[in-house]
Amino acid sequence: MQRQVSRSQLEEANTNRACTVTDSSLPPTAMVGGLEEGVSSSGHVGPMPFKDLAGVQEQDDEQDMSTPREDDEYAGIISALPSATNRFRGLCQYQGAWMLHRTVAGVISVQRRFVPRPGGGDVLLASPPKCGTTWVKALSFATMARAAYPPSAGDHPLLRLNPHDCVPSMEDLFGAGREAQMEVLPSPRLMHTHMHHPLLPPSLAHNPDCKIVYVCREPKDMMVSLWHFTKAIVTSGGRTYSFSDVLEWTCEGKSPYGPFWDHLLGYWRASKATPERVLFLKYEEMLADQVGTIRELARFLGVPFTTAEEAAGLPLDIAKLCSIDTMRGLDANKTGKSWQFFKFPNESFFRKGVVGDWVNHMTPEMARKVDAIVEEKLRGSGLTFTS
Repeated sequence: MQRQVSRSQLEEANTNRACTVTDSSLPPTAMVGGLEEGVSSSGHVGPMPFKDLAGVQEQDDEQDMSTPREDDEYAGIISALPSATNRFRGLCQYQGAWMLHRTVAGVISVQRRFVPRPGGGDVLLASPPKCGTTWVKALSFATMARAAYPPSAGDHPLLRLNPHDCVPSMEDLFGAGREAQMEVLPSPRLMHTHMHHPLLPPSLAHNPDCKIVYVCREPKDMMVSLWHFTKAIVTSGGRTYSFSDVLEWTCEGKSPYGPFWDHLLGYWRASKATPERVLFLKYEEMLADQVGTIRELARFLGVPFTTAEEAAGLPLDIAKLCSIDTMRGLDANKTGKSWQFFKFPNESFFRKGVVGDWVNHMTPEMARKVDAIVEEKLRGSGLTFTS
C-alpha cells in the first residue's frame, strides 16, 4: 500500500530530526514525532518518495504540468532571449545555456525563490540530460533512505515507483508554481537539476550545508542516448529527428541544457575547488565498480556503511536493486509516465545502459568530429573521457 504523509507529520519530524534517540531498543525505523520514516540512531529523518507526499499525486492529477506558470515578469525576460535556428524548435539561450522555453521560467524561479534547508538539509543531484540521471536518483535514494527502506525489502519504494517519482526535479516544480512542495520534504531533501553550475543560486552552489552529486557520461554515448530518448517523445508537429540532427545540434552546443562542455566544466571545476561539497562521477566508472561507487556516495553524503551493514551486504543489495536490469523489468517502469514538468514514458528511461554503444551509430568521421570538440573544449581542465 502506498504510504502518504501529511505536511504536519513531516514538519513535526523535521523539528525533531536533530534530536537523539536515547532508547536503544528502538529500531532504525522508529517513530519520530508520530511519523514512521527513515530515522537513524541520531534521530535524523531520511528521504522519502516524493510521490508519497500527501497531495502530490492529487495535484499531479488535477494540474496540467505541461503548462508552465504564467508570470508576466518571466514572460518579458523569456521573450527577449535569443532563440535557436536549428530544427530543434523551442530552444532559447538563458545566461549562456540553451534550454527549452518552457523550462526557463523554472530556472529563473529556482534562482529567485529557492530557500535552502539549514543544517545540511539539502542534497542536489545534477547531470546533463541522458547521462545517468535515472540511475543516480535510484542509487542516492536507496543509499540515503536505507534505514527506513532496506534495499532487500519486498516493499521497497523503487519496486513500485520510477526513480523520478522518488526524487523531484527542481526547475520543473518551481516552473509549475509548486515550489512549496519542496518545503514538505523531510531532511535531508533529495532533489535533482539539469541546470548548469553557474545557473544555480548561490544558496545552492556556494552553500557549505549543501552537497552536490554530479554525474556525466562520455559525450558520444550521451548523444546516442539523447537521440533514442527523443524518438520516444511525440513532438507537437509530428517531427522526427535523425541521429545526424542530434549530433549536429549537440556539437554546436544548441541542445537542451547545452553546451555540454560548459555543463561538464562548471561542475568539474566546482568539484576541484570544493571536493567536500561536490562529488563528480562518470557513468563509465560507476558501471565498472558499482559497489565501490555506492560506498563512495555514502561516505560523501555523510552516511557511510557501518561494519554491520557491510557484513550484511547492503552495498551489493543496493547495486542489485538499482541495476538497469532490475529496474527495466519492473511493472512500474514498463507502464505509466514520470517526471514533474514533462511526462515521459517510464520505459523510455531504460534502454541499454552500456558503455560504447556509440560505435553502432556513428561513422568514424562523426566520432572524430565529437572527439576533436571534446579535446578542444576540455583542454587544460584535467577532465578527460575514455572512448
